[in-house]
Amino acid sequence: MTNLKQSNARRRMSAVTLTLFSAIICFSLGEKPSNVSTPNIIIMLMDDMGWGDLGVFGQPSKETPNLDAMAAQGMLLPNFYTANPLCSPSRASLLTGRLPVRNGFYTTNAHARNAYTPQEIVGGISKDEILLPQLLKKKGYVTKIVGKWHLGHRPQFLPLEHGFDEWFGAPNCHFGPYNDSTTPNIPVYNNSEMVGRFYEEFKIDRKTGESNLTQIYLQEAVEFIYRQTAAQRPFFLYWTPDATHAPVYASKRFLGKSQRGRYGDAVMELDDSVGQILSHLKSLGVDDNTFVFFTSDNGAAVSSGPHESGSNGPFLCGKQTTFEGGLREPGIAWWPGHIKEGKVNFQLANVMDLFTTSLALAGVTPPDDRIFDGLDLTPALLNGSQTLKSRPIFYYRGNEMMAVRLGQYKAHYWTWSNSWKQFKEGINFCPGEEIPGVTTHEQKEHTMQPIMFHLGRDPGEKYPINVLSEEYQDALSRITPVVEQHKTKLIPGYPQLNMCDVAVMNWAPAGCEKLGKCLRVPKSEPRKCDWPH
Repeated sequence: MTNLKQSNARRRMSAVTLTLFSAIICFSLGEKPSNVSTPNIIIMLMDDMGWGDLGVFGQPSKETPNLDAMAAQGMLLPNFYTANPLCSPSRASLLTGRLPVRNGFYTTNAHARNAYTPQEIVGGISKDEILLPQLLKKKGYVTKIVGKWHLGHRPQFLPLEHGFDEWFGAPNCHFGPYNDSTTPNIPVYNNSEMVGRFYEEFKIDRKTGESNLTQIYLQEAVEFIYRQTAAQRPFFLYWTPDATHAPVYASKRFLGKSQRGRYGDAVMELDDSVGQILSHLKSLGVDDNTFVFFTSDNGAAVSSGPHESGSNGPFLCGKQTTFEGGLREPGIAWWPGHIKEGKVNFQLANVMDLFTTSLALAGVTPPDDRIFDGLDLTPALLNGSQTLKSRPIFYYRGNEMMAVRLGQYKAHYWTWSNSWKQFKEGINFCPGEEIPGVTTHEQKEHTMQPIMFHLGRDPGEKYPINVLSEEYQDALSRITPVVEQHKTKLIPGYPQLNMCDVAVMNWAPAGCEKLGKCLRVPKSEPRKCDWPH
């Protein structure tokens, strides 16, 4: 059976190679694509990669030469944020341009809880939300997602139902391996049908950390770029590899190469993949007509331990928290001939801006029937402007606005890392960084007197500004009306992440019959999901 699986994998890779070769021939026989008004768009979204994982941000091992070169050839955004400190909500925000509390990717089962889309989740991305690929198709874009989706795995929630033309990847995290009788392994899809499962046809060795998944995702991306370039069609590629999410993995060529252990191996392979994608754009002559943005879905998962997580640099805590380590992300914009080389822009920005900015680049007007939280960053990216720098950044945890940043000041209206119960069980979202009164293990409300930090001189949020000081009062006087206006206009979407059911797990995904991979669906037992964080 093992030999058969390996043979199938080799045949699949051979088919990809043949397709690439054919595309190259077709392209070489044609003319170089003209510089059209609708640039190609590539968004590279990493999984649990921290701000401090890149050499350009000061990582001492300097093991990201391609990403560092990407920053040198483009623009670095040190003040780039995600919309939530957890994967699913932040991805929903990127593709809708709206905060999770607006697009429904939150829970009301308990106050200020992070929620995502595990196998047993009943909900997913709402049919009422309009996703970025749906809007780009109006301008003739061909759209593809390669990697993790994480916006719901039931048929009505999958990518091809929400504007993507193509998909190769998985609907959930690569947790496992599981026992088929209690929990199914996660399926891997090629468009609308599964082509295998993690730990089965798509191997991940939990002992050694070896897996070829990043290489497969790289080939899928390159093949798509070649095909669309040969056909002279504008494309949107959403490249979402998940090698840096625990359990971390890398292919054999990269294992053991990093000074940072297995996590560093995964980062090195992703860095190499980014370099290859940019190199292919240059070799095809479409680099000057392709906007590329690199970032991560949330901060490094420091609670996963030193071997399974990355670095959030100077910032406090990490994934799951609304401290800087949970939401401050690496941000690199690259577009030769349009974005000037070697620029650093301190504009406050976030993943929802990628939605609005992509539409602006494509010449698409956003719908006027809803509120969008993303802003058009083209003035900052193309002209170096920082005219949007007074805009706020909101830090949400579930349905609660925990903090807000305006300029250099950040005000915490609620603090919480994780519960005393979890902390005593060894789950720590701020290992070695506990700050009394700040990284609290009880939900602490500070709405009457927010805890304030100046992130310019105190990026680690260690020294609260004295509430009696003129500086505190001045900052609060500017932040308060921004918060009040935001809350006045906020209309929460219907919460999609409240209900769970074992019957909706990946027992029998589309295509399982052809592979003989269908599993028996258990009796439906709906229940409210438990979100402890």
